[in-house]
Amino acid sequence: MSFWKRHPFPVKAWFSHSLVLTYALPEEALLPLLPPGLTLDSLDGWGFLAVAMVQTRQLRPAFLPRFLGRNFFLSGYRIFTRFRTPDGRTLRGLRILRSDTDQPIMERAGNLLTHYNYRLARAEITETPGRLEVRITTPGAEADIDVGAGLDAPPDQLPPGSPFRDWHQARLYAGPLPFTFDYEAATHSIIAIEGVREQWKPAPVEVEVRRLSFLQRPPFDRFPAVLANAFHVRDIPYRWKRGVLHRLPAPA
Repeated sequence: MSFWKRHPFPVKAWFSHSLVLTYALPEEALLPLLPPGLTLDSLDGWGFLAVAMVQTRQLRPAFLPRFLGRNFFLSGYRIFTRFRTPDGRTLRGLRILRSDTDQPIMERAGNLLTHYNYRLARAEITETPGRLEVRITTPGAEADIDVGAGLDAPPDQLPPGSPFRDWHQARLYAGPLPFTFDYEAATHSIIAIEGVREQWKPAPVEVEVRRLSFLQRPPFDRFPAVLANAFHVRDIPYRWKRGVLHRLPAPA
């Protein structure tokens, strides 16, 4: 069963919209959430949690034609991390804590083929000239979202209070990072899934975050969360390679 949860084949998709908010939290808020093998990709005592909202089209195994792909909405919560491979390379990537989707088939398939912790949710996405509205409703209000984004923000603008010095530094944490990491407890291994993006030019956006219940629940409710950057991209192809297993050294 472990094999099937290792992202066993390459996948293609089209992103109609990708709106990502990156929050800075004290390192001690995020460190306990990392599995063995991963370290926090931190800056000046801050760790970073990305909240991604993606309208996805034509998601399918890479060997299938587009018309067999699935359209769905995805929201996900990811920690910026690093992984040192057995051969000494350091990879930057994301550790996924939770994923929500509005399609039952994506919930089932996602949990069969990955460790991304998919849940079923209701999603409402509204686009008007220069603006994008996203509302996500989840059972028990565990990960509700209500966000409005102004898509015509001035270039290089950062949210007030951002720990980043400038947009160039913020861009390093604007995602998506080259890899996504799973931890497979049964084999004490890290599964690294490499993403391949094209035409990825994130634009800063002004956001009004009216609700983000995931950060209002334990363990995050005990720590300050600062909006560090917010960006948007539209109409881009994306694909993921099959997962690669890296066995970790045996615990001492």
